[in-house]
Amino acid sequence: MNGTTGTTPLPVIVVGSGPTGLLLAGDLAAAGVRVTLLERRPHKISNLSRAFVLHARTLEQLDARGLADDVETAGRALDRLRLFGRLTIALDTLPSRYNHLLVIPQYEVEKVLERRAVAAGVDFRYETEFVGLTQDADAVTVRTRGPGGEAGELRAAYVVGTDGMRSAVRDAIGLPFPGVSVIRSVVLADVLLAEQPENLLTVNTVGDAFAFIAPFGDGYHRVIAWNRARDVPDHEPVDLDEVRETVRLALGRDYGMHDARWTSRFHSDERQAPAYRVGRVFLAGDAAHVHTPAGGQGMNTGLQDAANLSWKLAQVVHGHADPALLDTYQAERHPVGKAVLRSSGGIVRLAMAKRPWTLALRAGLTTVLDVVGPARRKAIGQITGIGYRYPAPRGAHRLTGARVPDLALAGGGRLYEALRGGRFVLVTPEAYEEPGARKDRLAVAQWAGGRSTALLVRPDGHVAWAADTADPAAIETALTAHLGPAETR
Repeated sequence: MNGTTGTTPLPVIVVGSGPTGLLLAGDLAAAGVRVTLLERRPHKISNLSRAFVLHARTLEQLDARGLADDVETAGRALDRLRLFGRLTIALDTLPSRYNHLLVIPQYEVEKVLERRAVAAGVDFRYETEFVGLTQDADAVTVRTRGPGGEAGELRAAYVVGTDGMRSAVRDAIGLPFPGVSVIRSVVLADVLLAEQPENLLTVNTVGDAFAFIAPFGDGYHRVIAWNRARDVPDHEPVDLDEVRETVRLALGRDYGMHDARWTSRFHSDERQAPAYRVGRVFLAGDAAHVHTPAGGQGMNTGLQDAANLSWKLAQVVHGHADPALLDTYQAERHPVGKAVLRSSGGIVRLAMAKRPWTLALRAGLTTVLDVVGPARRKAIGQITGIGYRYPAPRGAHRLTGARVPDLALAGGGRLYEALRGGRFVLVTPEAYEEPGARKDRLAVAQWAGGRSTALLVRPDGHVAWAADTADPAAIETALTAHLGPAETR
């Protein structure tokens, strides 16, 4: 169905039903926000995934939504990540419940997120193309084209573009997408293998050749391969012999690949929009930033964008927070996107090092990460996402903005269980009776051990406020600042 919505704007329109859009829309609907999701494609979960990895921070975010067990069942855990040469980073010491990465095709993640979004009441509009928008001080008017080509309009308080690298929403708000093509003529193939690789993820670089192999779980494997010596346009057909040759160069053998069900060629870009917000319109995921596949950070960064933005939109739409809260999305997530560009780009450049000085740099970095604990922890924190913290106001407690691991709570509970429902969680050393009507968006818990600190944890698992003592007046001030005033029934 397409058309106008009358004089009352919808609260939020999300454009694009990839993982970022599905998580964002599901969060909003679960928080009681009416949300419409526009998708120009027919309703179909594609199995032609590029993303294959979920990292610890994303798994924590899914745990806060009760979804981690579902994706863990659909994927396979791996306790180490091989980046290039002999550099392998062990993950089993991560300070996270999820001390591993999860090998899982993107489409399996989308299935889990879509089920949740449907159950929460998201209004899906498939075969409805976003055409353009205009915005004023009060709302955004979105122009659409329906399944039969009919024109329509929808009006919303806020719009979020999660419509990928070629984002029409980003174009409509006039934002550039500066950056460069890092690798051209990368080939993709989904194939059957006569010989199974020894490792769950197989990746290596030799000379001018790179190859990556990951399982779909249905017998097929995704192959990503690149040969520096073969630079042809994206539209050039991919022959399976080309894939085999490049894989043999990089891995020493081609594992008897056969029966390709799909092949493609693409180029890998590094790009980032200068702003993630223009007025009432936001960008998230690949619409805001794209990275090389190195380290498997792309889909994860987009999902974490959605987790950061969704609770803020819900707070503002429900009138519990000043609209200025939405400015923190840019302040918090744009620097993370920039850091991911640097880290993924650095990995791929070192992996493909050819000149003597770059080979020496790679060897030196490998040695440093092998023997220097702080450097290794920083690298792991960036790749897995658990190392990022958000900026805090001047004078704030030292913990403000930090990511909070899964804390044990009194009574046998866990922090990330308490976060479910998009709630803040107040963790105190002693019982605290919340005096107002905030219980729909606030959970109160006690430390399982003898801690004196009071923590107010945001729905995305970062510290909103902290104090070294649990003073009731200070707690109430913090709750009012972050959740709005206590309302008496």
